Amino acid sequence: MRKILLTLTALALIAAGLASPACAESVRLTYSSFFPPTHIQSKLAQQWCNEVEMRTNKAVIIDFYPGGTLSPAKQCYDGVVEGISDIGQSALAYSRGRFPVMAAVDLPMGYQNGVQATAVANAVYDKFSPAEFNDVVPMYFHAHGPGLLFTVEKPVHTLADLKGLKIRSTGNSAKLIEALGGTPVAQPMPAAYQSLQKGVVDGSVHPMESNKGWKLGEVVKHCTQSECVGYTTTFFIVMNKDKWNQISPENQNIIREINREWSVKHGQAWDASDAEGRKFLASKGGDFIKLEPAEAERWVQAAQPVLDGYAEGEGKPVDGRAVVEFIKAEMAKTP
Repeated sequence: MRKILLTLTALALIAAGLASPACAESVRLTYSSFFPPTHIQSKLAQQWCNEVEMRTNKAVIIDFYPGGTLSPAKQCYDGVVEGISDIGQSALAYSRGRFPVMAAVDLPMGYQNGVQATAVANAVYDKFSPAEFNDVVPMYFHAHGPGLLFTVEKPVHTLADLKGLKIRSTGNSAKLIEALGGTPVAQPMPAAYQSLQKGVVDGSVHPMESNKGWKLGEVVKHCTQSECVGYTTTFFIVMNKDKWNQISPENQNIIREINREWSVKHGQAWDASDAEGRKFLASKGGDFIKLEPAEAERWVQAAQPVLDGYAEGEGKPVDGRAVVEFIKAEMAKTP
């Protein structure tokens, strides 16, 4: 009788172990991001991982790798497709031409803040469901506040001042610099500091936050407040399709809910970081140049061909005009 009881007890314990959600459904994932570990966007990504683990009762566990240690910025998306990492966060602009619909979000639309730009990015994806992401499962998107012009030696008050200057830029921001008369130099953000410090480039276009988040305020001196042609950079968080399919439908829904919350957090963080970046640049002796109204209008007119080129399709099978008009309507909702 005692043997039977021991056997039944053992079987019950084994059955309980098999029934445990953490044992039965646990999926362990890797997450690659190019943001350095100290950057607020890295911290938010780590918090997202923690939140997923907590709300799924450890059925989904995520190991976070910041600073490009698992895959560099330009290879992050392909790294997710190929399974080098299960989740990846990087900028769409680092794969110029690959994301023709979402690329419209990065146009110099005159963005006012990161909350607005982030709302637009997610709305565009939800509206158009672009096939360009069919090889992954997008979690969510976020986007920084207005990208502005920063220079090392020469202050830029007018378009004439910008002519011929080499400016670090990516994606649509490179097209903007070219339209404004500068010389775009394509470089990801991790390369910006040394390029500016060593004089490889004369300046950079980036959001105010990068002056502190990437320490660029240590090497640039002048900020041209070019919000009139403020562009943004859209960042993706995507998951490998096979890994997503290993997660239960219930936990997939939990993750979707977290995604909706976290996209808002990222937009808010970009704006808080912009304020800190401005303070940081000022503390390093940087100055801020406000464009005169007539000059600002010249910048807007000079940038218009960038918007027109996209709206007219630029040879791509995209209804560019519909996407641009949708963005304008969404911007009006979140000024």
